[in-house]
Amino acid sequence: MGPLGNQRAPRRALLASGIAELQPDPARARGWTLLVNGVPQSYVDLSDPGHLEFPYEIQLGAVLRLWSAHDVREQVLHLGGGGLTLPRFIDHLRPGTNQLVVERDPQILAIVEQNLPFPASIEVRLGDARTELEAADAGQFGLIISDVFVGAAMPESVAAGGFARAARRALKPDGLLAMNLTDVPPLAQTRIQVATARTAFDEIVLYGNADVMRGRRVGNVILLAGNVPMIKPGKHESVLRGEELRIFTAGARPLLDEPR
Repeated sequence: MGPLGNQRAPRRALLASGIAELQPDPARARGWTLLVNGVPQSYVDLSDPGHLEFPYEIQLGAVLRLWSAHDVREQVLHLGGGGLTLPRFIDHLRPGTNQLVVERDPQILAIVEQNLPFPASIEVRLGDARTELEAADAGQFGLIISDVFVGAAMPESVAAGGFARAARRALKPDGLLAMNLTDVPPLAQTRIQVATARTAFDEIVLYGNADVMRGRRVGNVILLAGNVPMIKPGKHESVLRGEELRIFTAGARPLLDEPR
């Protein structure tokens, strides 16, 4: 563990777009929250990489447990690094899994490396998510996790149809794409993302908090595409697939790429 791991004072770093901050969790001796411009981005417990704090992380964790149950050594691509919560979680579930994390902001990567050390088996690369995805070999990854935001919005380079097609190409035929979406009622952007993903994938599933999925409040929704496992939703969760998802997204049109 790095020398700063047990120190409980907040840590801050200037970004090109604002401030990144690590805040200690008073309830967990080695728990830290990464915030960017005051917005929580990641939670990491250095003593327990299996602990997931945010609801969307817990839901992605449930998907990853189902995915890892196949016990197949697949290469994993994470687009968007943050505190590396999910790479740590996967390494905890399946130690030594081949994982590549692409993070665009060197200052975020620096504050995480200095204060929240992670397993050496996790490779982290500075770069643009769409560029790195398009440069990948065909069928290179068994799992792609996209958690890319600029502020509170997903950049168009990740939201548009070219990204979905690049992800389908980079995945193995039985691979899985998991995208973290954030939306407000009536979930217009989520509907567009489903329509966009359908330009490249046959099987799409939405998974999230039931109130968020019903358009009652702001929150995160997980979009899953490809070889989607069967998910048993919790008491306050919802899963949309098949006919229910078609009804949910009726009339939504895919987001096209701007000329590049």
